[in-house]
Amino acid sequence: MSRLDLDKIRQDFPILHQQVHGRDLVYLDNAASSQKPVQVIDAISDYYRKDNANVHRGVHKLSQRATDAYEGSRVKVRDFLNAQSDKEIIFVRGATEAINLIAQSFVRPQLQADDEILISHMEHHANIVPWQMLCEQTGAKLKVIPMTEVGELDLSTLDELLNERTKILAVGHVSNALGTINPVKEMIAKAHAKDIPVLIDGAQAVPHMVVDVQDLDCDFYVFSAHKMFGPTGIGALYGKQTLLENMPPWQGGGDMILSVSFEHTQYNELPYKFEAGTPHIAGAIGLGAAIDYMQDLGITNIAQHEHDLLVAATEKLSAMEGVRIIGTAKEKASVLSFMIEGVHPHDVGTIFDQEGVAIRTGHHCAQPIMQFYGIPATARASFAFYNTMEEVDALVMGIKKVQELFA
Repeated sequence: MSRLDLDKIRQDFPILHQQVHGRDLVYLDNAASSQKPVQVIDAISDYYRKDNANVHRGVHKLSQRATDAYEGSRVKVRDFLNAQSDKEIIFVRGATEAINLIAQSFVRPQLQADDEILISHMEHHANIVPWQMLCEQTGAKLKVIPMTEVGELDLSTLDELLNERTKILAVGHVSNALGTINPVKEMIAKAHAKDIPVLIDGAQAVPHMVVDVQDLDCDFYVFSAHKMFGPTGIGALYGKQTLLENMPPWQGGGDMILSVSFEHTQYNELPYKFEAGTPHIAGAIGLGAAIDYMQDLGITNIAQHEHDLLVAATEKLSAMEGVRIIGTAKEKASVLSFMIEGVHPHDVGTIFDQEGVAIRTGHHCAQPIMQFYGIPATARASFAFYNTMEEVDALVMGIKKVQELFA
């Protein structure tokens, strides 16, 4: 039973109170991007209205307030992930930029031809393409952990795939296309037993579960704010301090320096060494407000409510003729991908939209998963803590509408 006051929570999300095509909006596209509460919107607005100034360099009051708010958000991210130090939290544009940063600054300097990078079959393109680019640049090889028909990783191959040539294991915590929760703690332990560092893509995990990077013992963890009720264009990279200190900067410019001459540049200390230029100050402040909001609700309460929605939706869709759920792993976050017999997912999405129901259709930036199942795309409903059981019913009614039109 959910412990969340949904009526009160939904009042915090102004975007939910509108009609689309004359129907009350039902927003079930949270895995692509979640909505923002007024507390986040107001935090961003207040910065621009009251404290708009650059951070770190100014001695005037506005700059000091902006710096305090910006660095205060870094502390919130540190505590949210249970990192040891503020120095281990780097603000980035999102998980994609964080993965590219690790690829180019941490992995590339130690990579030689025939070395290997290990990912899984169910990765988002953001955790595939940067590694492919790196392999093209260096002659290294990309290796892939296979998956099973139910949408779980086949870890029987992991010990063999992790070898002396493996320079990093990069794997998603939760699949955005299937909802599968991967056993990343077990995978990290296996990699570390062979002195192989691990990066975890947590973009789909942090909105739905408690993440403790010290308990996981991962070397790097990345996420984006816009999937966890914060603004777009901001995210965070966690990295173990000893690793970050030994990595060269990825980008050059202001704020990542201590001194510059034409002969030599001395780089700044962590975390600023990796934050070149004026940062997304308002975004970081908005991310901090989103973390506050989630923690006020309680991450375990969020997880329980979303699990209840997923179970209810799974049971209802499983009982419908002509509906196939793609991805039936035992451990799942609140993502439900499905096919309707005889109907292309894009047509499904269009009909749903006419009913006021927003779902995602396509390959979900996970084309290898689609290739594995031999399908072009899926329809995907993804739930957040502000969704209701009535909206699960709206999902079912949308499917029935599609089946009626294509009967």
